[in-house]
Amino acid sequence: MESISVMGSPKTLNETFLPNGINGIKDTAKTTIGILGTGDFAKSLTIRLIRCGYHVVVGSRNPKFAAEFFPHVVDITHHEDAVAKANLIFVAIHREHYAALWDLKHLLAGKILVDVSNNMRVNQYPESNAEYLASLFPDSIIVKGFNVISAWALQLGPKDASRQVYICSNSFQARHQVIELARQLSFIPLDLGALSSAREIENVPLRLFTLWKGPVIVAVSLATFFFLYSFVRDAIHPYVRNQQSDFYKIPIEIVNKTLPVVAITLLSLVYLSGLLAAAYQLYYGTKYKRFPPWLESWLQCRKQLGLLSFFFTTVHVVYSLCLPMRRSERYLFLNMAYQQVHANIENSWNEEEVWRIEMYVSFGIMSLGLLSLLAVTSIPSVNRSLNWREFSFIQVCIAANNYID
Repeated sequence: MESISVMGSPKTLNETFLPNGINGIKDTAKTTIGILGTGDFAKSLTIRLIRCGYHVVVGSRNPKFAAEFFPHVVDITHHEDAVAKANLIFVAIHREHYAALWDLKHLLAGKILVDVSNNMRVNQYPESNAEYLASLFPDSIIVKGFNVISAWALQLGPKDASRQVYICSNSFQARHQVIELARQLSFIPLDLGALSSAREIENVPLRLFTLWKGPVIVAVSLATFFFLYSFVRDAIHPYVRNQQSDFYKIPIEIVNKTLPVVAITLLSLVYLSGLLAAAYQLYYGTKYKRFPPWLESWLQCRKQLGLLSFFFTTVHVVYSLCLPMRRSERYLFLNMAYQQVHANIENSWNEEEVWRIEMYVSFGIMSLGLLSLLAVTSIPSVNRSLNWREFSFIQVCIAANNYID
């Protein structure tokens, strides 16, 4: 309907996103897909299916009211009629309302039901929603899928990480049919096998930076330790010993001393795990023995440790550029100039110190460039364009040069 902003103009309803990224028009015969539910996900899925050339029938408890929020080409009807018109049906309702479909059990027999529901907590129920749905409707074929896709991704078309769709079912034919449907919608289906994998699939949207928790805790712990050490050495110790107040160094100078130490430590942890894994395999004389859980977790979060190292390095560069802009630095320059005039020194040039600072800055810039290259290669699109030898060269040889710098 024209009043619905999400549907676009009627002439673009059959528009689709082709695999090569070009919009096109489906010329295949229309297949009817059923959807039970009229929520945001059901609306977005309906629009996406229509744009890809499918005919959609939506089942609702109140068809007249729901018709106002769907495109006019969609068949909005009661649940009974929707089930009768389609063999593949998306169940876009919450787990608590599955029992409301009990009266349709005889109509759902032999139908493919795609469960797209999620939970509020990880492992909220003893069994997955899909397995619970299968227990209620044993004569139907249950498929778990599309629950990791947001309504926003369905409307705008798949992009980047939103393209992956996890699918599982005890029926190979039904699983294959839903996989082909996902491909037609320009998503990347991942076959996870039997319906027992549904529990893991339902936990995927509930995970919040799972692989980042350990590295972030390590980074914060290292930053806290080295900051306290620098604070005691550069602020507390001069004050206790000489009554010299250097507390003004806390916001920038002490923080800036902490950042590079944390960065190089995190980068060392990235490659230390690989050395420990190699030593573990050599000790046991086989590569088929499982690593200890702590080492396996460490190996899995190497990318996150490397990106955090790059973050601390970049912040260190910004802090270093800001050092000459401090008011305290200006006072120090004025005091040095006054002392030089007072001591009648015409030239305070120190060749050794000049060369040392020049080399520090040069090596620092090169280290940042090499670390940036390591960070860029961790981007999935860049990573996929490299073969194993190229990736190993960048990660090993360039990283070694970074340590030397």
